[in-house]
Amino acid sequence: MSDCLFCKIVAGEVPGDVVHVTEGTVAFRDVAPQAPTHVLVVPRTHYANAAELAAGDPAVMSELVTAAAAVAAAEGHDDYRLVLNTGEGAGQSVFHTHLHVLAGRPMTWPPG
Repeated sequence: MSDCLFCKIVAGEVPGDVVHVTEGTVAFRDVAPQAPTHVLVVPRTHYANAAELAAGDPAVMSELVTAAAAVAAAEGHDDYRLVLNTGEGAGQSVFHTHLHVLAGRPMTWPPG
């Protein structure tokens, strides 16, 4: 999608602090971090949300989680939170699937 910020980061058209890359994913630091480690893992192909990605390419959905675990380990974390927001009402603001990796501080429950 030509106007998608995350597609532009994946393509290298917009700078991002990339920390991990796989065949199907790119991981970069969030510009408004909510924890000491806050990285977004996105599929290289555009899917608007987690449900679309799971239906359209389940292997890449799995790859998101594997990449997230690698990011957490590389950042020195055994404990971390993974968050997928689907839809504006759930807090999704960029409509390209992205998995938040949050670590480095105590996480409370319930979130939000």
